[in-house]
Amino acid sequence: MGMPAAPPATDRQTSEKQPGTTQKPAEKHAEKHAVKQPPAADRVYAHVKQGVLERRYEGGTLLTEGELAEAVGVSRTPVREALLRLEVEGLIRLYPKKGALVLPVSAQEIADVVETRQLVEEHSVRKTVPASPRLIARLEELLEQQRAQAAAGDLAGAAVTDRCFHAEIVRSGGNEILSRLYDQLRDRQLRMGVAVMHAHPDRITKTLVEHREILEALRSGDAEAAVAIVHRHVSWFSNLARGEVR
Repeated sequence: MGMPAAPPATDRQTSEKQPGTTQKPAEKHAEKHAVKQPPAADRVYAHVKQGVLERRYEGGTLLTEGELAEAVGVSRTPVREALLRLEVEGLIRLYPKKGALVLPVSAQEIADVVETRQLVEEHSVRKTVPASPRLIARLEELLEQQRAQAAAGDLAGAAVTDRCFHAEIVRSGGNEILSRLYDQLRDRQLRMGVAVMHAHPDRITKTLVEHREILEALRSGDAEAAVAIVHRHVSWFSNLARGEVR
């Protein structure tokens, strides 16, 4: 007795068996929109914040709602929401019917950030000794990354890596409260770092040397030497604020 014939394959089964089958336009459209974009206000917020931190929008620049809406491709309502968030963070100041003024970095802000960094980083680097092999390896990696960014002229990237280098040491100090406090300085550090590198392009070479000195002090287990180098390294920004750049 012969076997019964297999039922004919459905369109779905046929398409699954044929890898070369062309997708229908509706399926392509569904796949294209499967990944949702962030909310419009979040996109404007990220666009403006990144522009301020990387100095595409420098201090003193007046941003208008219309220009930002066009740049990001949204309506003005989410632009207003994003600008309110940025004003709370101290990056801009809103002027009704005029726009948003990007606030320049003041000498007082530099002094406040430097003082906080010294307190946190000097304490943390002392606690980090003896440094773990994992920390030493990570600092080596960041130092090489920053050197490559500097060589390529990527000042914004070098500023981010600079901040990561110090943040790794703070985290290794083992105090979660201090780590969170330090993270709150992130935006100010990045903005100041990029500004300094643009104004003093020769400073990146000295930064790389001082990072290497910090790394070697940690590698040798010399806590006091590491603290002294961190103090000198961070204090340079105070000299900048007072106009005593060396």
